[in-house]
Amino acid sequence: MICFPNAKINIGLNIVSKRTDGYHNLETIFYPIPLKDILEFVPSQNSETSINQSGINLNIPEDKNICMKAYHLLARNYPLPSLDIYLHKIIPNGAGLGGGSADASFFLKSLNEYFNLNIPNRKLIDYASELGADCAFFINNEAVFASGTGNIFDDIELNLQNYYMVLVKPNFSISTLEAFNNIKPKMPDISLKELIKLPVSEWKDRIVNDFEENLFQKYPLLSEIKQNLYNQGAVYASMSGSGSAIYGLFTDKPDLKNRFKGMFYRQLVL
Repeated sequence: MICFPNAKINIGLNIVSKRTDGYHNLETIFYPIPLKDILEFVPSQNSETSINQSGINLNIPEDKNICMKAYHLLARNYPLPSLDIYLHKIIPNGAGLGGGSADASFFLKSLNEYFNLNIPNRKLIDYASELGADCAFFINNEAVFASGTGNIFDDIELNLQNYYMVLVKPNFSISTLEAFNNIKPKMPDISLKELIKLPVSEWKDRIVNDFEENLFQKYPLLSEIKQNLYNQGAVYASMSGSGSAIYGLFTDKPDLKNRFKGMFYRQLVL
């Protein structure tokens, strides 16, 4: 069976408070975008499940891949056979685009469908949540307002189909641990849940990513990329999640590939 796990972007990201368990409460918008990995699995002739990785190098052992974790999570409760898994990575890692989370959640959904496990959606969301805070988003894969650690979802009405997106990632990644270093939680004056109702043309300087302040000082190139997108006509630009990918939304089709040579660059139609 083959599937195509897609990435997501964060539209706004407010770190609102520090939790007693050491994590942080946040609010953000998760929005799916059509940048996709390729994930396939077939029954194996061997006694053990294995994964073959191609495309962008993840630089992790195969047994540490989140898809392997997803397989073993379900195999504890369901009689899954051994599989040969093939993962071709197109979504860059360490970018704030949720590529690994998408792979894991799409794999859970595909296993459920292929082997007729009849796991209800609510239970799939619970399984995905065990793998990572934003994994559960990809079960329904629709725009949501996320709170808590990014695991509590409220439906929203948001449609960006009339927009073009330019996605740029410099040649470095940012870990979640690094992004949270020196972060100062604060409640926003206006909830993102309200700001997202504004026209996209009014998002600039109102819908913000709290990670940008510190990370842009440490990595000035990120700020330069964002400003470059605005200079070329973006109506809104932001870092996604904890970075290092920066995206811009355009009303007219842009052609900016030559401005970001040597970086990961994609132009998408939403």
